[in-house]
Amino acid sequence: MDSLVVVDCQYDFIEGTLACQKGREAVRYLAEFINTHKVNVFYTGDWHSPTNRSFKINGGIWPVHCVAGSKGAMLNSAFYEDVKEEAKRPKENNFFMKGQDDLVEEYSAFHGKNKEGKELYQVASSHVYVGGLASEYCVKETILAFVKAHHTVTWLLSGTGYVDKDDHEKTIKELREMGIEIIE
Repeated sequence: MDSLVVVDCQYDFIEGTLACQKGREAVRYLAEFINTHKVNVFYTGDWHSPTNRSFKINGGIWPVHCVAGSKGAMLNSAFYEDVKEEAKRPKENNFFMKGQDDLVEEYSAFHGKNKEGKELYQVASSHVYVGGLASEYCVKETILAFVKAHHTVTWLLSGTGYVDKDDHEKTIKELREMGIEIIE
């Protein structure tokens, strides 16, 4: 069965300190995709400590976001409330955390780990659908990592939000030129 990787659909990326454009629409699309397709669903999320070096207050470029255990780090409630099949809702075994090393900027979810210590790439199928937040950072890097590992990837564009419209358009062009399948 194909896999769907739902990248970083957390509150801080939807309505918080790093709110993405089209974030809410992306969540609605992904919940509906889950309900209408036979896929194994894997959720990813930033799971930072307060001392993460990517934060401006610690010398990085980003505002504080997705601090482990905070409301901002929680997945959007639509995945718990609107996803019909219990097995496709977020749980410890299908939620893969990344960004836990304070010194490493980890956009890609490819090596994200669940509570059991399994990495995302170890459980994903050879064909992976990808959507989530944000297109020009975590979604892009997750797609590229899966492609590099010889997976077939389909990008769900309507299930993707972005930080900057121009950078979003550049990312679409770049991935399309690489031959990545994109479903509008």
